Order: sequence, then structure tokens, then C-alpha cells
Amino acid sequence: MCHQTVSLTARYLEANGIPTVIMGCAKDIVEHAGVPRFLFSDFPLGNAAGKPHDLESQKQTLGLALDLLESAIGPRTTLQSPQRWNEDAEWKLDFQNVDRIPADEIKRRRTANDMDKMIAKQRREDAGLVKQQTDAAE
Repeated sequence: MCHQTVSLTARYLEANGIPTVIMGCAKDIVEHAGVPRFLFSDFPLGNAAGKPHDLESQKQTLGLALDLLESAIGPRTTLQSPQRWNEDAEWKLDFQNVDRIPADEIKRRRTANDMDKMIAKQRREDAGLVKQQTDAAE
């Protein structure tokens, strides 16, 4: 889910008396939004709750978030998770870096993305959410 959307939602909930902790991987976005409590995991986007398929990592992340809920001493408190994605942080150089993605993989991803867009457009049209475009020559 979008870090900015989650952050703004948390601010709304907090303004209405519901305490929140954001678990996220996009420190700049979440801190800019000014959330009250933020657990930052220095992981690739999409992995804010811990490492995939690693129950211990996920339990530790949840535990840190709950501890932060209890212990934050003031607004805009950020706690950095001690967990590391890997030992050398090489993933930061690879993550979404087109210079390090082989051309055939970029082509595969582009084709898959184009297919997803076609499917989404068709579903919107089938649901009557978008008018079907007619050919200008007709």
C-alpha cells in the first residue's frame, strides 16, 4: 500500500483518538507526512512487516511496532528496526535499477505491465466506469 496514503490515514485516525504505528520502508515519505509513530525497516518496498516467508522476522517487526506504540515519548517518533535485508546491502543497488536488469527481463516486465493495463481497462469498461472510445474515422 502507498506509504503516503497510510501516513495520511494514520494522521486522521490519530486526530480522532485512535493511536497508530506505521510500519514502512520509505522513510522520507512517512517522516515528511508527520506520522506520530513510525517503525522504519530498511528493506525493499513492500516488506514493511518483515522478511517474506520469515516468521521470526515478522514477529520481531510486529513486536517492535507494539513496543513503539507503548514507549514513544513524543510525536513524530521514528524507530529503526535492527533487522537487515542482507549483510552487504547490495539489494539497494539492484532494487528497481534498470541498469542492472537484463534487457530480456525489462521486456518481459513491460509486456506483463501492458497486459495488466489492458485487463484493467477492459474491466473498467465492462463495469461501465469508462466510456468505450470509438474510432475517430467512424
